[in-house]
Amino acid sequence: MSDVLLQVRGLHAQYGPTRVLHGLDFELRKGGITTILGANGAGKTTTLRAVCGMVKTQGEILLGGERIDGKPTEAIVRLGVAHVPDGRGTFLNFTVEENLRIGAYTRKDKAEVQADFERMYGYFPKLKERRRQQAGTLSGGEQQMLAVSRALMLKPRLLLLDEPSFGLAPLIVQELFEIFRAINQKDGISMLLVEQNASLALRLADHAYLLETGRVVISGTAESIRNDESVRRSYLGY
Repeated sequence: MSDVLLQVRGLHAQYGPTRVLHGLDFELRKGGITTILGANGAGKTTTLRAVCGMVKTQGEILLGGERIDGKPTEAIVRLGVAHVPDGRGTFLNFTVEENLRIGAYTRKDKAEVQADFERMYGYFPKLKERRRQQAGTLSGGEQQMLAVSRALMLKPRLLLLDEPSFGLAPLIVQELFEIFRAINQKDGISMLLVEQNASLALRLADHAYLLETGRVVISGTAESIRNDESVRRSYLGY
């Protein structure tokens, strides 16, 4: 049985007449964390949107061996793909607890849903303290924690994370990424991470793909890319 969870072959994506991705090939192993790196405009966010059916695509996207390209986003969510978009996307006028319930809307296992509330509050104790507050009154870091928790309430096989560190203080970012590692290790949730902070992403991930104008230019283990000084200087800017 294959240990590949997500396989992408010859992926093209476009907005109207503008093509953004040009034949991407990449894969993500079950229980793994893969990061997609690149400058602004390289196609990172579009790649995540393509995986969850939010943009017009050509090529093949397989989840657990089943093709999901062409399926509506709702169907892809039900297959276990959760997306934490850039800008967080929380429901600002709903409470923390209501946001989490929305995250679990596809699930029928009510007892397990309740247990998962407590699990989320275990990962993010600040959310438990604020569970009856409107999401719009939370700090930026707390809103990001809520967005991640809401996605995890789906009980996904694959978590798509788009720029989770954006706009957050360094200490909050460090805490958040430690929680990502714990979630991956304890719950076995695979992650596809888009992150502008390449150094941070390469410390969390086990595999990396570097995009330039919608094409993969370098791929390899996160460690090999992190330790390649010429790649870091030429492409990653650190």
